[in-house]
Parts: sequence; C-alpha cells; structure tokens
Amino acid sequence: CIDQNIPEHHTTRTTSHHYHNRNTMAPKTLLDKIVYAIRQQPAASANGVSRAAIVKYLTAEFGVDKTKAASKKAFKDGVSKGILIQTGQSFRVKGDKVPEVVDEPKVKIEELKEGKGPAAESGDTVTVKYEGKLTDGTVFDSAKSFEFTLGAGEVIKGWDQGIAGMKVGGKRKLFVPSKLGYGKRGAAPEIPPNADLQFEVKLKS
Repeated sequence: CIDQNIPEHHTTRTTSHHYHNRNTMAPKTLLDKIVYAIRQQPAASANGVSRAAIVKYLTAEFGVDKTKAASKKAFKDGVSKGILIQTGQSFRVKGDKVPEVVDEPKVKIEELKEGKGPAAESGDTVTVKYEGKLTDGTVFDSAKSFEFTLGAGEVIKGWDQGIAGMKVGGKRKLFVPSKLGYGKRGAAPEIPPNADLQFEVKLKS
C-alpha cells in the first residue's frame, strides 16, 4: 500500500565541483554512485534526497547491499570531503542547484516515553508494537510485534518518517497526514480515501 511516485527519468544536473562530468560516465566508487543516485532522483525537500531514497536507488540500480557499513562510511566521507552537503538525513551535491520543491506534509510526533540505546535510523531492521486509529477514534489495525526495515519503503511514508530516531523502549504517538499514509486510494474497507491517521507506537527492538 505504499505510494511510489518516482518518475521514470529526470533531467541530469551539473555542477562546478570536480564531479562536473561524472554524470556522463559510469560511476565506479560507492561515493560516485551516491552522487549519481542523488542526481537521478527528485528531491523531497530543499535539503536534497533522503538517505533512504538514495540507498534504495543504489540497491535497485547497482546491487549495493543496503545493510553494508560501507554505505554509511561513503556518506560520511562525502560530507567530510566537501562533496556532499548533509541536512538531517538528506543529502545534496555541493555546487548543484538547490532543489525547488513544494513543502511536503510532515508527521506530527508526540513523544510519550523516551527509550534507551542508539536511535533507529534508515536501514535498521526494527520491531514495533502499535495501534492505528482513524481521527474519529476507530481502531483499524494493531499488532503486538511487527518487523520491517526502516526507510526501505516497506511501510507507509509516515512510519518511515515518524519512527526514525526512536530508541528501544520508547513510545510515540504519530499523527500521519493522508499524503504520508494511504492517500486518495485509502485501504478498503478499514481506511477510507484521504484519511488522516493516528498511531501509538512502541519500539521493541
């Protein structure tokens, strides 16, 4: 039930940086591939393309293992060398034109309980306990244990956005706008079209 609205092709951007003509050559290093992936995808915000979207592209186009530590190192190297600019979990290529995008809706997060340990991030396999409600209070789904890969598009966008940063044992209430949930289609019969959703989520592992 995940919306995938990725156009088939995009105009390639250029830059005055030393990566200027790399987009006309087959990318060789993992960092080259990250730069290529950023330029081939629509930015979700002026901050660039999300780490999750980049990793997903690398996996699909180049067969890069999304769980490899090498990917995280390549992102860090790109930032430290001044090739990439990072804002939160989004990246853009230094020197490229800043994307002009319409403000996207965001998940409203209410922190109910702070967990312990490292924060969940894109690429992590997480297990949650949750209950989902419509805005009128109707419970449409719940589970004591549900496992998925964060940021891999396996769940609605509102979850990828709202669960990132949680720590084990932590609880959050997520207010997910329709566009980050099931959108115009809904998920019949439980979820009507254009429905805003509310979730109470506990991160188990």
